[in-house]
Amino acid sequence: MSRAFGALGGTPPGISLIRRIRGEEWSLTTYRYVVLLITFVAYTCYHASRKPSSIVKSVLCPVPKAVNELYPWPVGKFFLKRELVDGVNGSRRYDGWPPFNGSDGASKLGEIDVAFLASYAIGMYVAGHLGDTFDLRLFLTLGMMGSGVFVGLFGMGYFWNVHVFWFYLAMQMVAGLFQATGWPSVVAVIGNWFGKRKRGLIMGVWNAHTSVGNISGSLLAASVLDYGWGWSFILPGAFIFLGGLVVYLFLAAYPEDVGLPCPYGFAANVGTLPNEEESQTKRVELLEGEKKTAPGVASGNRKSVGLLEACLIPGVITFALCLFFSKLVAYTFLYWLPFYLSQTAIGGEYMSVKSSGNLSTLFDVGGIFGGILAGYISDRLNARATTAASFMYMAIPAMILYRSYGNISKTVNIVLMMIAGLFVNGPYALITTAVSADLGTHSSLRGDARALATVTAIIDGTGSVGAALGPLLTGFLSAQGWGAVFLMLMVGALISGLLLSRLVIAELTERSSKWKSLTSGQHTSGAPASQPLLSDES
Repeated sequence: MSRAFGALGGTPPGISLIRRIRGEEWSLTTYRYVVLLITFVAYTCYHASRKPSSIVKSVLCPVPKAVNELYPWPVGKFFLKRELVDGVNGSRRYDGWPPFNGSDGASKLGEIDVAFLASYAIGMYVAGHLGDTFDLRLFLTLGMMGSGVFVGLFGMGYFWNVHVFWFYLAMQMVAGLFQATGWPSVVAVIGNWFGKRKRGLIMGVWNAHTSVGNISGSLLAASVLDYGWGWSFILPGAFIFLGGLVVYLFLAAYPEDVGLPCPYGFAANVGTLPNEEESQTKRVELLEGEKKTAPGVASGNRKSVGLLEACLIPGVITFALCLFFSKLVAYTFLYWLPFYLSQTAIGGEYMSVKSSGNLSTLFDVGGIFGGILAGYISDRLNARATTAASFMYMAIPAMILYRSYGNISKTVNIVLMMIAGLFVNGPYALITTAVSADLGTHSSLRGDARALATVTAIIDGTGSVGAALGPLLTGFLSAQGWGAVFLMLMVGALISGLLLSRLVIAELTERSSKWKSLTSGQHTSGAPASQPLLSDES
């Protein structure tokens, strides 16, 4: 079956058309830019299609809420004081949507969120293995289009006048399964095109798609909310469906699909060629030789590894458990930070729900910088575990400071929130990108199997279980006070760092040995010339 599916792969039709029009081959650097762009857009679509449920919650399960019709954000005042209104003086009221407008409406919406995350986590393990078995371009296309269909079907419940809870629950669960195809696939594609050198920094920048998707999804869903909440699902659903079409037309999941040999063998053989034309010629010669001596290296005919075999790769289980607690902390902030801000007096004043949501986005801004910084440091030190553990340990005092002093003023709150976001999201981004790609191409595989998507699925799937557990526990602990919630988060960050202790010791020992060899004169090296991040030699 994998061969049949893989046979449909090969050069994407959009790239074939462009090459025929231009009459010349693209360079490896150009392909890498295109791959980065397409995968960035793809996962932006995934995250955008997850946002509608959070946008329409106040419509399905209404809470009196004031709106600023005259000066809407971002033109008007960014932070508004909280206003308790009852449908007069310009406020907008929604009657809700059965079955979510009853006394248990909030809990039902919570059940849908947990069901989505649980389905996503379970589907991740299966999707990872399938991604390594089938052609990644076609698999990603199927996942995006399927996600678009079921996100849209959830919104169709508005037009079909559906008031059955199980319909919406089922749509979210199936959508969660299709959503699980995204992360393992895009990380595997990036790993296919980029070697380990500079991978951390490249993926740190590339991982900004998460925040871009959250922002774009919020804007899309909110822009059509006044026409009926169903459109808030249909528009993002159409967005990811069209994104799937772009992936099908232009994403080259493997270098071999566009006439380039395996990047590892390629780097060894043509990485030092003096100019681009000679390099291009050599690539073609290498590819022709591979076709004659080793038929069947196309994307659909590679051997994949099973879940058990992937789990035995050194470091996979350790990083998976680490991400469990890391995601528990990160997703608790994601789901509960706006509510926490609305319930906390900052500078002696409470903010509106809308302003709390606006303010909470700055946590993601800090997370973008955290992902880039963690990737850069891990590349410079060649120490992924040490970097991730250090960030998790630093997240503990950052959260203490935010909880203790974040209520002094909005300025202090913003600064401390961004610092907390930097240390919380930094290791989360590093583990789900560069670390997963490193382990998916581990030397223990001997280059005879594909494990990129499978390893990514194991690590992120385990992390997604923590992502579902954190917000769920917060719902219970918040009743005891926010101090209990922050204590849970700090304990989670501590455990996450401690789980990496063995790998950290191994990395430090290796660096110490290399340093001793260098100082004793047993090791000689010359610093290589700096190269662009996406050069043919990286």
